[in-house]
Amino acid sequence: MLMADMGREMVVADRCTVWLADHQRNELWTKVAHGVDELRIPMGDGLVGYAVARNEAVFIDDAYTNEEYRAVLERGALVTDRRTGYRTKALMVIPFSNSEGEVVGCYQAVNKMTGDGVFTERDLEYLTLAATYSGKSLESALLLREIEETQKEILFVMGEIGESRSKETGNHVKRVAEYSYILAKGAGMSEEEAEVLKMASPMHDIGKVAIPDAVLKKPGQLTDEEYRIMQSHTVIGYNLLKNSKRRILKAAAIVAHEHHEKWDGTGYPRGLAGEDIHIYGRITAVADVFDALASDRVYKKAWDLERIIDLFRRERGRHFDPRLVDVFLEHLPAFLDIRDRFADEKLGA
Repeated sequence: MLMADMGREMVVADRCTVWLADHQRNELWTKVAHGVDELRIPMGDGLVGYAVARNEAVFIDDAYTNEEYRAVLERGALVTDRRTGYRTKALMVIPFSNSEGEVVGCYQAVNKMTGDGVFTERDLEYLTLAATYSGKSLESALLLREIEETQKEILFVMGEIGESRSKETGNHVKRVAEYSYILAKGAGMSEEEAEVLKMASPMHDIGKVAIPDAVLKKPGQLTDEEYRIMQSHTVIGYNLLKNSKRRILKAAAIVAHEHHEKWDGTGYPRGLAGEDIHIYGRITAVADVFDALASDRVYKKAWDLERIIDLFRRERGRHFDPRLVDVFLEHLPAFLDIRDRFADEKLGA
């Protein structure tokens, strides 16, 4: 909406819309418009489609007397006017491109809010500047999104590597990520921070890559020394990630370090208690334990739901943050849906 507001104020228009090209669906769409919700139109439709297809600015003083674009207007703005009762007069449409010259959208300004009601050449220059800025801003935003998606994919793959060494499945890290998101939102985190934790939580066991197979894959009970070695995966994971300046990896370092801490201080590696344990660690602890209990493993069958609920109630205020146990129980149907949607293939199938 900021871009639409900027354009409207620059040219003193009644309405301003920023249309974006969705090349996968061959559509133009907008949520950035005054007076409308999301709109989608076929790529070549209307005046905006005409301008985008030709990558040329359109400048109209009066939609009802203009002959040059009559056919296009009759399929777009004038039809909308008859349906809504709005009166379109002056129009400007300015396409904008990315750095490779590909048209990625356009500005549309409707009705000049001055005495003569006509856009000027200066308005055209102003809106062209706004369009150029929008093209660069959109490209930067898409690039950032691509970087974040790439980071997310790498984190999932690395998380799967850590889990696969201990005979866990790739779906385990997916489920833990989804559970962590639900818990984060339920605990009052913002959408942005909940997404960060969702991307970071698959790395909780990354430190297992450095645990010897003789310990990690031992079929029987571990000795005290072997158990200490196994516990070290928390510190190893933290040390692998702690020096990153990336927000997601910094969060992953915390998760790796603290997801085995317990609310009553009996966890490891540092014996932290209560809110001294970072909320990321407390959330991942609930998500990780639920998934371990609710899923089949090569060494055990999944627990029944009543037994799982009983454990979480007993461990409320001992192993787990009491508030997070309440959030978990409140959102249990969502947890079960995730467990079923990301279920592992049947062992031995």
